[in-house]
Amino acid sequence: MLTAEILQRRIDTAEAMQSLVKTMKALAAVNINQFEQAVRSLADYDRTVQLGLQALLREQPQAALSARAASGGRLGVVVFGSDQGMCGQLNGQIARFAIREMDRLDAASSDRLTFAVGQRAAGELEEAGRSVEGTLPVPSSTSGITPAVQDLLLQIETWHSERQVQRVVLYYCQHLSGASYRPHAVQLLPIDRAWLERLQGQKWPTHVLPAFAMDPDHLFSALVRQYLFVSLYRALAESMASENASRLAAMQSAERNIGDRLDDLTRQFHQQRQTAITSELLDIAAGFEALTE
Repeated sequence: MLTAEILQRRIDTAEAMQSLVKTMKALAAVNINQFEQAVRSLADYDRTVQLGLQALLREQPQAALSARAASGGRLGVVVFGSDQGMCGQLNGQIARFAIREMDRLDAASSDRLTFAVGQRAAGELEEAGRSVEGTLPVPSSTSGITPAVQDLLLQIETWHSERQVQRVVLYYCQHLSGASYRPHAVQLLPIDRAWLERLQGQKWPTHVLPAFAMDPDHLFSALVRQYLFVSLYRALAESMASENASRLAAMQSAERNIGDRLDDLTRQFHQQRQTAITSELLDIAAGFEALTE
């Protein structure tokens, strides 16, 4: 049977772990709010880019013809995961989702190039037998998202110019609410022609019709670059919010388990103390009876 001293040490350890888990829960909740705010703030920027494309397509409908159909050619894949642990099954889920969705696309294994954001996501892909040609660390805060997106844009440009990659697909976890998220896929390139045609057919939101003086081809290229930036920024921010959501769920489960363990240890400790006190009282009573006799 465990002594009271051993039980007390285990109780102290459990209480320290419980305090650590509560701190990690609070940090995860703060980070979720931070990355959710980044995604919300991106909505206005995204709307501005779409309005720019809509204005251009109203005047230059042929610009939409530069968007190719999304079939054939080499496939570039970017999988977003995490570098840090204690985030549940996020990396395993997104890796399995990416592999399943990649296998549905009409691209041979030899024509697939995979890039991972996060070492743990890369590890999950490699354990599944998929090669990863490069990785990028996950930013620690919203201030690091923009440099990371620029690195991803450079990687995509290198794929396009040196490896003849015609299609790029993003796989990441989309944050829903609280501690919930779901795997999500976005076709980054080529730009969906049907989407451009829908933009072109939408009614302009004001009575003042837009106009521009810039060369249409240069303007279209600039707007496409901004569209790519917005899409990658959103994917990374959503993935980081989902990582913290998964960590929050893991910490909530750990907190429940530690609480149950702490209750069990406390009950054993009290039982042990009560047994010791009872034994001492019995010894005192037996000694008193021996002296009186």
